[in-house]
Amino acid sequence: MTEEQPLHEILYCSLLAQDQPATAVGAIVSQARTRNAEQNITGLLVFDGMRFCQHLEGPCDAVEALMHRIEHDPRHIDVRVVYEGPLATRRYGGFGMGLAESEGPHPMSGVHTLSGDAALAHFLALRSSFDISS
Repeated sequence: MTEEQPLHEILYCSLLAQDQPATAVGAIVSQARTRNAEQNITGLLVFDGMRFCQHLEGPCDAVEALMHRIEHDPRHIDVRVVYEGPLATRRYGGFGMGLAESEGPHPMSGVHTLSGDAALAHFLALRSSFDISS
C-alpha cells in the first residue's frame, strides 16, 4: 500500500479519568478501531487498569489530528506524549488497532517516566510480553 503522506508515529501515556469505569476501555477501542481504519492509522493500546500507553502510526496529519482528539477526550487525564517522530515503515501493519490489557504492576508502567528514544525503545522491547488482541 502506498502512503500519500510520510508516516509519523506518536507514543503517549495517559490515565483513565477517575469517573470512568475500567469497562470504558472497550468502548474506546471499538470506536478507535473504526475511526483509525478510516484514517489509515494503526497501532497498539496497552491498558493496565489505570494507565494507557498507546503507540500510533500513520499519515502525519491523521496521527496529529487523532492525538489532538485524545488530548481533549475527557476519558483521558494527564496525557503525555513521550515520543513523536517520522517513521520509515509501519510496525503494526498486520492489524489495525491492537489492544493489550495487563493486570497489576507491569513493566509498561515505567514508560510514562521516560521520554524520546528511551521511551520508544522501552515500549517496543515490551511488545513481545503483551497478549495482544486485534
